[in-house]
Amino acid sequence: QVQLVESGGGTVQAGDSLSLSCAASGLTFSTYAMGWFRQAPGKEREFVSAITWSGTGTHYADSVKGRFTISRDNAKNTVYLQMNSLKPEDTAVYYCAAGGMATVVAAGAVEFWGQGTRVTVDS
Repeated sequence: QVQLVESGGGTVQAGDSLSLSCAASGLTFSTYAMGWFRQAPGKEREFVSAITWSGTGTHYADSVKGRFTISRDNAKNTVYLQMNSLKPEDTAVYYCAAGGMATVVAAGAVEFWGQGTRVTVDS
């Protein structure tokens, strides 16, 4: 069974940094593209970032570009999201996603989801 487990969420102040991790099991991690999505209360789940299976290609939503960095360590079956200069509007539950590259940039197409980790940014 495929399982994606996020960690690293918490409550921080605006301008702070936070690093999220997603540990994968039950799949051949190195063959999957990985992504991060977020969902704020009352809003649709939105794309944040994605990374190819090799780690050589990345994509970011305009809202986080220049502040967030996605990376992966295939030896550890883990994908990361480094979040810097956090803003109150970044507050959301952040979800890890796995699938083909085309699927992890669209919430409706994602093959596998993690359970989410909550990030709250206070002003």
